[in-house]
Amino acid sequence: MCVLLAGSILSMPSLGYAFELVEDGKLTVAFTGDMPGSGWQDGKLIGYDGEIMQRIADKLGLKIQPALMEWSGTIASVQAGRVDVMLGTMGWTEQRTKIMALSEPIHYFKNGIMQSNKTSWDKLSDLEGKKVGTITGFSFVPELKKINGLELSLYDTSDAAVRDLIAGRIDAVIGDPPVVSYAIKQNPDWDMQFRAFTDNSPEFPLLTGLGQVVYGLNQADDDLRQKMDAVIADMWKTCEMKEIGARYGLSADVWFMPTGENFRAGVDRPADYKLPSCAAGG
Repeated sequence: MCVLLAGSILSMPSLGYAFELVEDGKLTVAFTGDMPGSGWQDGKLIGYDGEIMQRIADKLGLKIQPALMEWSGTIASVQAGRVDVMLGTMGWTEQRTKIMALSEPIHYFKNGIMQSNKTSWDKLSDLEGKKVGTITGFSFVPELKKINGLELSLYDTSDAAVRDLIAGRIDAVIGDPPVVSYAIKQNPDWDMQFRAFTDNSPEFPLLTGLGQVVYGLNQADDDLRQKMDAVIADMWKTCEMKEIGARYGLSADVWFMPTGENFRAGVDRPADYKLPSCAAGG
């Protein structure tokens, strides 16, 4: 009787999914609210990361349960099982594969320097002896600390770092390229610019290499990750990624065409894994 009852519960059509969630029927999402990556408006996630996550939830028949928090708390919330998934223009790293299940990429990027229009820094050496701000928990923090004479300040939010840059308390900010670019575009009176690193140093792979923006899930929820990845794969095939990106200033091919070494092959994906892309003009 117990076996039959358990079988009937698992097959109930009202559930509609096999994976476990923090709250039945809802996808609890940790996000930072930093645009153009994520925001919450009219009961839906917005922003580039947010729109894609909203589309995934809709496809899976789930309602988004928002959990707005600072970046420093997102990964810990996933690990503790307080949320189902986190987003925040998070870059893939091998270290993160050891503590979370990471989704397929939703776009690509290259890091760079937010700085005054009066400077033209685009190399790691340009940061030597400078006061530089970044966000607590960013994967490339250990690499920044290796730069000669760099004085590093850590912030809980991008807003706080940018405020200090505008006030002249620091010389540059190394932040999420989409977030930084979007903020500069929205505030031309800041007289700031973003320049991508021209270096391609194997000693600084996270700062100068190809970045992949992904979602993070608890390792016990790999079945949910697979369902999400299937939706993401379909969106790449139709170039829906680029269509959404255009609404947030991410229209150039660099965001959707992977270049450089594919670090994921043989790590958290099969050895023959190929990165998804949206063909130019798609």
